[in-house]
Amino acid sequence: MKYKAIIFFFGMICCLGCGGEDVLPKPKAMLRLQFPDQAYHDWQDGCGYAFQVNTIAEPKKEENCSMVLYYPMMKASVFITYKKVNNDLTTLLRDAQKLSYEHAVKADNIFDHLFVNEEDRVYGMFYEVTGNAASQSQFYATDSLNHFVTGSLYFYSKPNYDSIYPAALYLQKDIRRILETLRWKNKKDPSSKNPNRSR
Repeated sequence: MKYKAIIFFFGMICCLGCGGEDVLPKPKAMLRLQFPDQAYHDWQDGCGYAFQVNTIAEPKKEENCSMVLYYPMMKASVFITYKKVNNDLTTLLRDAQKLSYEHAVKADNIFDHLFVNEEDRVYGMFYEVTGNAASQSQFYATDSLNHFVTGSLYFYSKPNYDSIYPAALYLQKDIRRILETLRWKNKKDPSSKNPNRSR
């Protein structure tokens, strides 16, 4: 009888100790991505515009002064298209805005940020896209007279906003830097030296 009481006592302890929350498997975690500190240098390749680019980016000039900024570490690129304004500014603006909002189908949200630099005549818009859209950032800029630039950020992977979020934030800073440092190179730039000017 004594042994039965001891066995019963230990059985009760085991039952009470086992009671509680069910053990659940841990969710899959994303890798913590670390990127180098952002450092910039001037970029210009004989086109109608210049700006600062991240030192880890690999700029490649395309046709008609368009270009691509490759980011091999992040498997991403910023595609930049340059066009001259030929009395078609309204059309260029409409096309740039349309392209940005085409991503709204897959996006959770699109935040637009107006950019104005009166001193250097840079007027534009920066779009931050959240969700599993094809492009996480877009922008356009113009001097409203001669130059028009558009840009889009793309990753070489199936859109998964949670996994690319750290890289998207990093590259959005680079895009903002492009807008902040964008300068137009006009042929008739009043600041340029005139070789015929008397000394």
